[in-house]
Amino acid sequence: MPHIDFLPGLPGIRGPMAFSPETARPLNDLVNVLLRTNATHPESTLSEGERELIGTYVSAKNDCFFCQTIHGAVASHHLGDTEWSLVQSVKQDYTQAAISNKLKALLAIAGSVQQGGKQVSTEQIEKARAEGATDRDIHDTVLIAAAFCMFNRYVDGLNTWAPDSPDLYRYRAQKVAEYGYTHEDHYLPPS
Repeated sequence: MPHIDFLPGLPGIRGPMAFSPETARPLNDLVNVLLRTNATHPESTLSEGERELIGTYVSAKNDCFFCQTIHGAVASHHLGDTEWSLVQSVKQDYTQAAISNKLKALLAIAGSVQQGGKQVSTEQIEKARAEGATDRDIHDTVLIAAAFCMFNRYVDGLNTWAPDSPDLYRYRAQKVAEYGYTHEDHYLPPS
């Protein structure tokens, strides 16, 4: 049961966003800038799927079920991972996952940010650069990881509800891939 009264049936971050639309807009704008590849990321080599995977990994480390599941579904959608096996392998042990060495190096940075910004080491940055990460990739990884720590704490700090059905997350992933993150869209498929 959520700690405050939300509109019934809105899962995860959707409840707090409906409760506080004045904060929902800038939060959605931020996540759209961070996770969607467009003209705002000209120096980045990270795909939308990789950006979502960074958010998923941080959310898993923070044990935020809703965020790791929805962003894992969106990452899977972008990466063609229909069974979510790649996402699961990244959450379990990204060093053994079938992802690029560059993304592994960036996930190491993201994991350090999740523990505390000062945990990021010069060696991690050098390794990421050696694997082909641009300064924009490193910047965006740190910002995605930091933002997801905030989003995870927002969702879990208010004890929001999260559905169990993978179909709901798959449906939402298709909508996010098509329209991005907005507070006006719908989470649940039509009945």
